[in-house]
Amino acid sequence: MIRTLADQVISFNEDLTYNGLLPSGFKVINPFLELPETMKVMSQFYYKYYHDTQRRKFIIGINPSRHGAGVTGIPFTDTKRLDSICNIQMQTARTHEVSSVFLYDVILNYGGPKAFYNDFYINSPFPLAITRKTKTGSWLNANYYDDKELFEMTKPFMIESLKKHITLGLDTSEVYILGKKNAKFIHKINQEAKLFDKMVVLNHPRYIQQYKFKERELYIDQYILALTGNTTYTL
Repeated sequence: MIRTLADQVISFNEDLTYNGLLPSGFKVINPFLELPETMKVMSQFYYKYYHDTQRRKFIIGINPSRHGAGVTGIPFTDTKRLDSICNIQMQTARTHEVSSVFLYDVILNYGGPKAFYNDFYINSPFPLAITRKTKTGSWLNANYYDDKELFEMTKPFMIESLKKHITLGLDTSEVYILGKKNAKFIHKINQEAKLFDKMVVLNHPRYIQQYKFKERELYIDQYILALTGNTTYTL
C-alpha cells in the first residue's frame, strides 16, 4: 500500500520527541504530546492538503512559536487562520501568531491554500517550539540560534530531522529559507550534512510584520516572485 505524504508527515509528528540536552533556562514544547486536540487538527490539515504522493518544494522556518505550530502542530498556522482559511476548527485553543498572518497573505496571493500546499511543504530544522525563561520568571519564544550552546546541543537533532523530512520525497535542489539569520545557520548545517543544492533566502514573516509593515505588500510580491522562480537571493 502506497503511503501518501500526509501519512508520512503524521507518522513523523506522532513519533516526534526531543530527548537531547538543553541549556539552563530553555524548554521545549511538544504539542503532539501536551495538547490532545493537536494531533486531530494536524491530521485533518495534512489529509486535506497532502493526501497524495506528489513531490513538493521545501520551505524552512526557524522553529515553531508557542502560539502557532506550538499549538496547532502546523508550521506558520495559528488557530485563527486554521479556521478562517483552512476551515479546520480547534475547539480547545484560540491563538494569534504574527508570522501566520503574513504567510497566509502570501498563500492567498499565491492562489489559496490548495494551490500553495500542492506545491510547497513547510517545516523547520527544529520542529518543536522552544521557550526561554526571563528574569521575571515568564516564558518567551526562543529561536534555536539565540544561544550558542542551544544551537550546538540541538544541531544533531536538527540534522536528523531535516534528513527525515527529505525522505518524505521533497525537492532538495532548491529550498527556501525564511529569515536571513536562520539562513546563516542552515548554511552551516548544510556545509556539514550536504542536504541541499541551493538555498533561496527570504525575510522572515515576523520581521516583515513587526518592522516593515508599511511595505508588506512589496514583501508579499517578493515572496511570490521567489516562490515562482522569478527572482532569488541565494547563499
